[in-house]
Amino acid sequence: MKRIDLILLGSVIFLTIFGLFMIYDASSFVAFRDFSDKYRYVKDQIVWIVLGFGALIFFTKFNYHRFYNLALPLLLVSIGLLVMVFIPGFGLKLLGARRWIDFGFFTLQPSEVVKLTLAIYLSAWLSSKEKGRIGAFLLLLSMILGLIMLEPDMGTAAIILALSVTLYFLSGANVIQLLITFPIMFLAGIVLIVLEPYRAARLATFFNFNQDVSASSYHVRQILIALGSGGLMGVGLGNSLQKYAYLPENATDSIFAIIAEELGFIGAVGIIGVFLLIIFRGFAISKNAKDMFGKLLAAGITTFLAAQVFINLAAQTALLPLTGIPLPFISHGGTALIINLTSIGILLNIKRQSN
Repeated sequence: MKRIDLILLGSVIFLTIFGLFMIYDASSFVAFRDFSDKYRYVKDQIVWIVLGFGALIFFTKFNYHRFYNLALPLLLVSIGLLVMVFIPGFGLKLLGARRWIDFGFFTLQPSEVVKLTLAIYLSAWLSSKEKGRIGAFLLLLSMILGLIMLEPDMGTAAIILALSVTLYFLSGANVIQLLITFPIMFLAGIVLIVLEPYRAARLATFFNFNQDVSASSYHVRQILIALGSGGLMGVGLGNSLQKYAYLPENATDSIFAIIAEELGFIGAVGIIGVFLLIIFRGFAISKNAKDMFGKLLAAGITTFLAAQVFINLAAQTALLPLTGIPLPFISHGGTALIINLTSIGILLNIKRQSN
């Protein structure tokens, strides 16, 4: 037990169990209205928690060095899954987006899988010194980002970009190359936002959410109402008004707004503090890893978890335009939860082998 990072593990367990209660709290009304079963979302989440912690336990004991030789096959499978979302009969289209594969008895979101497999591949590739790989790096990154943007899923694309650039930088890359690349990526992002009507609408809402009450403006307004209603101490657990179908996606992307409404500013800051603790422990594991592959892999995992937390919370506090990024370990969702818990298992394994 001395070789296990109990702070990291305990923090993740706390957020996962807390998330289960908040999912029931936030979704019971909508679940009963839509499915005549107020426990519908909770039942799903319990299954995913069991699978996720099973994966966490397995990968805590699975020697992370084995991923070095598995890096390329895992990445190729992930890219294949990204392509499958566009194949009729496999891809599942919901709310105008093709982000899921329907296998009949379960659905899979490949963009969540590729966060981890890309972190593994880049850590293996970049852990050895190699000159002149900026071109190959940008080509790989462009292909993966292109597939994700076609779904479309700009939030996940931003996380993939943050993960990739961070690992490239930590591997000892030329900073000048990154400084030249950043403006190009920024301009490309602006173009992609402008060309897609729903993204342009969200951006317009971000700059002026007091405009006409469109779908995106309505969502932001309801989030801000929830945050404002919570005040310092909150309205109390179970007493949210926004969960009664006023706030869209209240058990997934917007669950933090329900948390802030019920627990107030103090409770919300406490939850953010737990996330910061997880991020701190992740980078500490990266720093203390015995080999470059372990250092980069721990840093990559921590980076994509931190990016998910930042983007979700920034969108929920109107600091960024709305995105479909769930809050790790808390939001309702299967693929994301299982991948995040698997990633924590790998982090714990790196920590065990660093002692």
